[in-house]
Amino acid sequence: MNNKSFLTLHGCIYLVFALALFFIPDLIWPMYGVELNDQYAYFLSQHTSIFLGGIAAISLMLRDIGQGVIAKKLLLALVITNVLGVIITVYAGVKGIFVGFGWSDPAFFTLLAILSFLQLKKQ
Repeated sequence: MNNKSFLTLHGCIYLVFALALFFIPDLIWPMYGVELNDQYAYFLSQHTSIFLGGIAAISLMLRDIGQGVIAKKLLLALVITNVLGVIITVYAGVKGIFVGFGWSDPAFFTLLAILSFLQLKKQ
């Protein structure tokens, strides 16, 4: 897959999650076993969408990047971001914070980390 296709896919996936956690967190989080029991938890979900939306914006706005040093750095940053996602969500699963559909988050981040790494190796 070329960088444009990869970054478009990556950005769209992050955008969907950013919008979902901003607009419908009370529908999303219970599937993961997380209860939003007050306005602060609700806000933290919306706050998380800042970072997810930021990753989406970076991916989508730089999707026309060619191959080279800058592309490698961008893709390495995405690998790091997604590996951090794997670590944090596996921790949440092991600690019992994420249950139910919570298994999907480590799978999601693992898939994106692998795809980001494979894209990086093509540079």
